[in-house]
Amino acid sequence: MSLYPPPRSTRHTARRRRSVVVAVAAVVVLGAVLGAVLWALRGTAATGDSTVPESYAGIWRGEMSQVDDNGAHVTDWGAEIKLEHGEERGVSEWYTFDCRGSLSLSERDGDRLVFDYVETYDPDERCVDESRLVLTSGDAAGTLSAEWTAVSHSGVTMTSTGTLR
Repeated sequence: MSLYPPPRSTRHTARRRRSVVVAVAAVVVLGAVLGAVLWALRGTAATGDSTVPESYAGIWRGEMSQVDDNGAHVTDWGAEIKLEHGEERGVSEWYTFDCRGSLSLSERDGDRLVFDYVETYDPDERCVDESRLVLTSGDAAGTLSAEWTAVSHSGVTMTSTGTLR
């Protein structure tokens, strides 16, 4: 009598190995397809179209009135934004302060567009590094209502509102 068990049969090993490989490949393919579908649907369900509509495309310019978080008037300043139809980005210039920045569309709900502003040029360090711009249709034809919200370098929340033409 032997102390060692008899050797295992290798008769079905290749079939088991092939079944495992096929199952793993099927899971990988299914995961890739599901991931592609979710990626394609990621921003469209909640916000609808996430690009600038034709009615907002163009160069818009106007005066903003800035107040602090207590509602006290701080200053008036000029802004110009450039938006292109079908794009997710635009540019902005705060010509009173000689500052420029990029706009990225972060939300669109009907005629309300929300952009994230990131400063790209500020030689005198007079402007905020980041802010939020909300655009809606203006009261008069051919106008937009603009609201910029930002936190100053000293930590004070500032809101600027105005009409762009």
